[in-house]
Order: sequence, then structure tokens, then C-alpha cells
Amino acid sequence: MPKTKSLAAAAVKQSKQQEHAEEKETSGPARKRAVRSASSVNRRMRQIEDKRSAILGAALGLFSRFGLHGTSIDQVAARADVSKSNLLYYFANKEELYVNVLRDLLALWLEPLRGFSAEQDPAEAIGGYIRRKLVISRDRPDASRLFCLEMIQGAPLLRDELDRELRTLVEKKSEVIRAWIDAGKLAPVDPHHLIFALWAMTQHYADFGVQVQALSGHTLEDEAFFERAVENVQRIVLQGIVPR
Repeated sequence: MPKTKSLAAAAVKQSKQQEHAEEKETSGPARKRAVRSASSVNRRMRQIEDKRSAILGAALGLFSRFGLHGTSIDQVAARADVSKSNLLYYFANKEELYVNVLRDLLALWLEPLRGFSAEQDPAEAIGGYIRRKLVISRDRPDASRLFCLEMIQGAPLLRDELDRELRTLVEKKSEVIRAWIDAGKLAPVDPHHLIFALWAMTQHYADFGVQVQALSGHTLEDEAFFERAVENVQRIVLQGIVPR
């Protein structure tokens, strides 16, 4: 190879090596900055979600005891340990906060029902549903009481949610129950009334928890009493609808 070409090739090689080194020097810190930036964003998002959850939890506790009109934004802010202005950054007003609490409750309550499918054994599906609903009544009695209070008042702020999401889901699961009936796996029963009965029997332990404790001396927090409640509600329901 002529010397000029050899020198040119060496120069090109050296230039590329230098460019690569410079790129490496700059990309390292840049990459670290990008990682730090993404980490900061994720941390900030978690902080926002934690703050929002704290506000919703505080609001639920107050709304379930005093209702919408008996609760103030200042009370919620104090209970959530945030400033009023900080609370209003997340929720524009008390009504918006209240509706968001109710939406979270509706999602919590509907989740067990979403699992119904025609392929399941109905006794297992309904028995499991009863247990899951009683778990919610045990662990989230304030949620059940607030939802009950909203229904008693005519659901003024939740009517649209009931007419859309709840109605749609109940109709879909009613078709599953009808499929079980058509297959001879369940006795003839109106699906709506079955769902209403399941709600009433499981939520009673939360909505009338004081009465349950006064009459039985126990609450669902008593593990043995909880299991007896699950067993008896399952038996009452399933013996009435499972063909013999």
C-alpha cells in the first residue's frame, strides 16, 4: 500500500477512535442524567399517588361518618395531613373529591362480580363471591356505609355511574347466571334478585355492624365468627339455588 494511503487510513482510524472516545465520555454522564431523571419522575409519580390516596382515605373516613354536607375540606385536609391548597391541587372542590371516593368504592365492589364466567362452576363462583364480599365488609366497612348512605339519598352524585358501568356489568353477569340456569347448573331464579340478595346479605355485616355485634357479641374481625358468617351465607344461598 502506498505511504500516503497508509497515512490516510491511519488518520481516519484515529479520528474514528477519538470520536468514539468523545461520544463515550459525553454519553456516560448523559445516560446517568437520563436515568436519574426517569427515577425522579417515577419517585414524583409515587409521591403524587401516595398523597392522592391519603386524601381519598381521609375523605372516606369523614364522609362515611358525617356525609357530604357534614364534612368540610378543612377537615379532610387536616386528617390527610396536607394543606387545604395542596388538597385543592388534586381535587377542585369537595363534590369532586366525594365523587372520586365513590368511584373508587364502586370499582372495589364490582371487582368480585367481574370474575363470573359461564365456564365456572356456579357453586364455586357464587361461594367465592360471597367470601370476597364479606372480606370487603370486614376490611372496608366505612366504604360500604358510605355507599349505602349515597343510595339512601338517591345517589345524586353517582347516578350516571350507576346507569352506565353498574348497569352494564350487572346485565353481563345476569347473562352468565341465565347460562348456568339453562345448563341445569342452577335452579330457576331471577338473576337480578339473586345479585340483590347477595349484596344485601354480605353488606349487612358492614352497614349494620353495630347491630351484628350487639346481637352476636362478635364482628367480622373475629376470625372464627367471620368463617361462620361465610359458611352460613354460602349455605343459605347455595342450598336455595343449586339443583339437588
